[in-house]
Amino acid sequence: MSGGTEGWAAYALLAVASLAAGAVNAIAGGGTILTFPVLGAILPPGPGRMVMANATSTIGLWPASLTAALSSRTSRQGLPSWSRWLVVPSFVGGAMGTLLVLCLPPVWFDRLVPWLILSAAVLFALQPRVAGLAHDEGPATPARIATACVLQLLVGIYGGYFGAGIGILMIAMLGLLGLGDIHRLNAVKNSLATVVNGIATAVFVIGSFTGTHEVSWTHAGVMMAAGITGSLGATTVAKKLSPVVLRRIVAIIGFSLAGYYFWRQWQA
Repeated sequence: MSGGTEGWAAYALLAVASLAAGAVNAIAGGGTILTFPVLGAILPPGPGRMVMANATSTIGLWPASLTAALSSRTSRQGLPSWSRWLVVPSFVGGAMGTLLVLCLPPVWFDRLVPWLILSAAVLFALQPRVAGLAHDEGPATPARIATACVLQLLVGIYGGYFGAGIGILMIAMLGLLGLGDIHRLNAVKNSLATVVNGIATAVFVIGSFTGTHEVSWTHAGVMMAAGITGSLGATTVAKKLSPVVLRRIVAIIGFSLAGYYFWRQWQA
């Protein structure tokens, strides 16, 4: 299905938003707030427009997420073996969250979202001081692995349900687990976000063919091309930045996301 508001201007606006979203997601996450409002404005009006916008945005940005994960794979070297277990709760959580999108009204999380993102941004800002308490150079204990998996399951559910700010939440959680510097945290975040968004994409694709909801494939195609371009550029730049500068960029994005959602909540 093509979009509602036709013309090159609408597609150009979506391409620019997707380019920026791909870049933001590669660094810290939160690109959804750039594409979701644009899709909400240009897709056909109707009761299912917001679900269509959510599905189209998720599908359109997933290739950019995969690109970021592949581009930053060298930064994942040296991770403890137990960190691979985080893929499982990412997959399960993403599936659960995506199914909630189709069952529950989005307004249920509206008041919780800004607090979640703000808490994650604060945790991330304090992480260098707190991580030393959680860091363990020896073998991981079952309790530590279980705690990490539970936290990632919750992040995965949130990511599958809503998504905006999931990168900030994951970086904050991974940092407190002592998984390395910001470059490594960002690389792990990109991989896990690809899993969460991948299962969400699969559910939305299947749903579009079974008639559960609609997806605007024309707009999704535009987003894929622009998002991949933004992701490649941002990943390349991020590797060259010092950890201090990259941490500041991530923190700014996190607090900006929280501010945006608090403002939107106040406006409502």
